Amino acid sequence: MKADQKLNLEGLLCPIPIVKVSQAIKSLPVGGVLKATATDPGVLADIPAWAKSTGNEVLAMEREGKVITFFIKKLK
Repeated sequence: MKADQKLNLEGLLCPIPIVKVSQAIKSLPVGGVLKATATDPGVLADIPAWAKSTGNEVLAMEREGKVITFFIKKLK
């Protein structure tokens, strides 16, 4: 999946990944896609909940070993 911006959150623990995703998505245009990779398993619940509460969309989530990758589309 193509991303307009990539964000490496590996090694960071909650709430830092959510804070950085929130900051990064602000710099994208509406319709832009952010690829975020993290290793904190807390993001499995936190990023979808954050996306839903902020009106953004998780397009895909992939997990390979300890690395969790999200593709998040900015909707507004």
